Amino acid sequence: MINRVKDKLRSGERVLGSFIGFYSPNFIEMIGYAGFDFVVIDDEHGAFSSSELENMIRTAESVDLVPIVRVSYDPSSIQKALDRGAKGVQVPMVNSKEDAIKAVKRAKFPPLGTRGVAYSHRAARYGNQGGKAFLDSSDENILVIPHIETLEAVENIGEIMGVEGIDVLFIGTTDLSVDMGFKEEGANHPEVQGVIRNLYQTASENNVAIGTVAADSTGAQQAFEKGANYVGVVANSVILKALQIVVEDTKRVGNEMTNRGIRK
Repeated sequence: MINRVKDKLRSGERVLGSFIGFYSPNFIEMIGYAGFDFVVIDDEHGAFSSSELENMIRTAESVDLVPIVRVSYDPSSIQKALDRGAKGVQVPMVNSKEDAIKAVKRAKFPPLGTRGVAYSHRAARYGNQGGKAFLDSSDENILVIPHIETLEAVENIGEIMGVEGIDVLFIGTTDLSVDMGFKEEGANHPEVQGVIRNLYQTASENNVAIGTVAADSTGAQQAFEKGANYVGVVANSVILKALQIVVEDTKRVGNEMTNRGIRK
């Protein structure tokens, strides 16, 4: 098993991905052809059946995207995502050292963790791989990415990042801002931004990779400038904004033509 995103992070490179929360293998292909490093298939907020999730992972691999799954709160969701071929999991609402340990253990095989062993699934090529080589390769290459998205998690950041097996700390800016009481102002509130800056600094001082979400290219660039190593752009936001620009520009031109007396 090879995980190009994990290899890049180990060498200090930055990686760019895209979140997708709806079933569309075609759009996964577009994300890959656009040149992203990874795709996050959002099984926390998205609507996917088990077979759809697997097909999205399969499609990602076909266009050289590293498939990551943001798992749900079901304890078996990590196991299922990895058995279907995901190369990493983003785990929401990791608020303590204990939560982080549980996430790692569910992603790793014994003795490192508690992930159930089987070789008949897609990740092991339906039985063509197995034994120590497969188990060790999976443990080495799977990305485990806890979400830091509450003040409790922020307060426990030192203990969370110290858990062996954590690869990236992911700042969930929207959840964090709501948890801090800024439902209206969101992540742009100065207090939220202050907490985020401290998280970046703490990660940098401890040589831990850190990631976050962005709505567009500007947000992604700003995150990298702040020190992020791993940024996921929300595909839904990019598509919606592009469609809105088309509508606004077209209506503007139409209104200008009307004002000048140009009619069909």
